[in-house]
Amino acid sequence: MCNIFEKELQNLKQESRFRQIKNVGSKNGKYINVNGKNYLNLSSNDYLGIAGNKDLTQMFLKENADFSFGSASSRLLTGNLPVYKELEALLACLHNKEAALLFNSGYHTNIGTISALAQKGDVVFSDKLNHASIIDGLKLSDGEFYRYKHLNYEHLESLLKKYRANYNKAFIVTETIFSMDGDIADLHKLIELKNKYNAFLIIDEAHAFGAFGQNKLGICEEQNVINNVDIIVGTFGKAIGSVGAYCVASQTIIDYLINTTRSFIFTTALPDVNIMFSKWVIENILPGIDNKKLPNTASKLRKALSENKIKTCGESHIVPVMIGDNEKTVKAAEHLQSKGYYVLPIRPPTVAPNTSRLRFSLTADIEWNDIKDIPNILKEVLQ
Repeated sequence: MCNIFEKELQNLKQESRFRQIKNVGSKNGKYINVNGKNYLNLSSNDYLGIAGNKDLTQMFLKENADFSFGSASSRLLTGNLPVYKELEALLACLHNKEAALLFNSGYHTNIGTISALAQKGDVVFSDKLNHASIIDGLKLSDGEFYRYKHLNYEHLESLLKKYRANYNKAFIVTETIFSMDGDIADLHKLIELKNKYNAFLIIDEAHAFGAFGQNKLGICEEQNVINNVDIIVGTFGKAIGSVGAYCVASQTIIDYLINTTRSFIFTTALPDVNIMFSKWVIENILPGIDNKKLPNTASKLRKALSENKIKTCGESHIVPVMIGDNEKTVKAAEHLQSKGYYVLPIRPPTVAPNTSRLRFSLTADIEWNDIKDIPNILKEVLQ
């Protein structure tokens, strides 16, 4: 029987799609040690440089001594302490929502909320490039779903016109910043459509929370639409430098999720030390972050890539270089690694066939001088 899997693995290798877990020795700020060599880390979601900042960790530990490293239970049993409710109250207040609910990860949040909310007789309309956690939530739900072309709201409306009247509840779900293209959804248009067709709007701020908006709440805040979105999802595992995630919504929706969401009910709660750290970062670190530096650095990189006739796209701190061919993408990543840049090739099934790319995931502690040579290096290997 193992021969079947060996054959599949051989096919992956021949198509330059075989993956292996890297031996990461340590992380120190914007640098990462892999197999004994130090690199500038351009493949991290630590957008504000918090997770890799050892000084911040020590500061937190000095101010907080009373915590545990395990909860040993789900929150509906004994895995719930005051700090969980305190963080939920803080998140609800920041987003001007009635309530919030913590989850163990963004994956738990999306797979759980979507499968719980979309019941038999309901329908979900999902952006074609939404994250795997959203897609898996759609597949696990008892509702039906349609995927509209990426950021194509004319196509979305055509689907709403054709199918909305056939169902009870309808949901529109999208990310704000798309993790592989770095582009941003038009939330005003989505709100217009959700009102027109009587749908709930679910927004995933995974790559924006902590990094965008005056109060670092994400694109919903930046586009001034928080009050018009029914459910907002955010994560602590990226810009916040912690672990876990949340959703904010009306009290009715949160109560419903507490009672129906399998990824919340049937899992051990995160240790309270993680909840305390997330709350501490939101209250003490986020207010002092310069929210202009990161997009400015990304804009400089996009401009320099374009000037060197290297194909890129997007408008956020995630800067992809579109290559297409798997083998060529792997070779480009290896060339950059040989120069001291830790950049990884992104290939199917993470992205669609023939759209393989390099993904430069910029963080706030990366300076322009750290990356200014990248366009010329890429030009050598791609042209």
